[in-house]
Amino acid sequence: MKFNKSGQLLLVAAASLVAAGLVTACGTLTVDFVFVASAKAAGTYGYGEIDVFEVDSESGSMRQIPTSPFPSGGRNPVAEAVSSDNTNLYVVNHDDNTIVQFIIGNDGKLYPQNTTNTPGIYPMAVAVSGSNLFVVDTFQPLPSCATASPCSGSLAVFPITTVAGTPPSDELGTALTNGSLNYWPLCRYGYASATDFTQCVTDPAKHVITPTAINVLKAGGFLFVSAYDSTATPNRGYVFTFAVGSGGALTPVNGGVPHDMGIGGSGLGIHPTAIASDSTSTYVYVTDSTNNIVASYSIASGTLALIGDTPTGNQPSAIVVDPAYPFAYVANSLDATVTAYSMSSGVLTSLGASTNGTATTGAQPVAIGIDPSTNHFLYTVNYLGSSVSSFELSPTAGTLLNSKNSPYTANAFPTAVAAITHGSTKK
Repeated sequence: MKFNKSGQLLLVAAASLVAAGLVTACGTLTVDFVFVASAKAAGTYGYGEIDVFEVDSESGSMRQIPTSPFPSGGRNPVAEAVSSDNTNLYVVNHDDNTIVQFIIGNDGKLYPQNTTNTPGIYPMAVAVSGSNLFVVDTFQPLPSCATASPCSGSLAVFPITTVAGTPPSDELGTALTNGSLNYWPLCRYGYASATDFTQCVTDPAKHVITPTAINVLKAGGFLFVSAYDSTATPNRGYVFTFAVGSGGALTPVNGGVPHDMGIGGSGLGIHPTAIASDSTSTYVYVTDSTNNIVASYSIASGTLALIGDTPTGNQPSAIVVDPAYPFAYVANSLDATVTAYSMSSGVLTSLGASTNGTATTGAQPVAIGIDPSTNHFLYTVNYLGSSVSSFELSPTAGTLLNSKNSPYTANAFPTAVAAITHGSTKK
């Protein structure tokens, strides 16, 4: 799952941690390495930075490894994803239109390898599924697209190949072609042709569709992009669906016409911020920062059917679904809280503040994730607090308890988080 400032956050599940033999030089039993991207410019080139934390398996306490932080390789990093084999970290740099690939050492250190340009302008969300990386750009790469004259966003696919070496290094291939393009436009009214996904249906009102987050089902068959119409007053939320085929090839569902979140009992979609799916690939959840809700959907052949909506805190910014237990967690940026929900047949029910179902984070949490080794700890990245909060999760109750000494200092304006199990790298 993708985690970032707009609510995109992605943790990659890993194999269970074998406790024996994983003691670090400082005597801490490290269960995970957590990578936190910070947008604050630093260094000669004004690059952002990546803080690397090691997590204690008993207390959940976090501390930066001795050589942390590392340059992000670009300006304003906003999203991260880990390769399926847990050996590479991909960092999206918004202002440079780049994806930087790092090899992850077995001590959590990052080694920059390759930099790839995204097809569009201002990338803001990323996800990895199998041997493919999916990235969402804020604007298509059209001559007329710019901040002063915005146009709708786009989606691109990069194949991931493994290059022989010690350790082996993943590389991003060339973005997949879509007819005459190397990206898929996000079209308010779908594509002009059922077989040509390069031209949008004529839009006389010139709706500007702004993407906010991306999610790929664990089963891998479908990909979802949340977005909103920035030209509508008030905004209106949508969810685009693509079937993921062989080699990562995309086929738009419903001719590319997105699911309209405004259709429903409460007119749910105004400004969606984050999207997540459950481990069975049966349900999808979308947060909306204007209505302060999380909408629940069932999935049938990629088509979303509304189940209902559940209140959140103020301005929900990120969501994660526990891959092992029936709970979901939402970060509320304005309240500086994280809220826990139980899950049953797709329905979310708040656990309530009085039962440790709501906990306080640092100021303005914008990204969230669960440790991939034990599913026992949860992290929030706090943008204005320049910190990371850690919580211990109850596998039976889903409740939250502050980890020792939380929150932990990060570099200024952290935006994204990803993690791997300690010992899962090959170096």
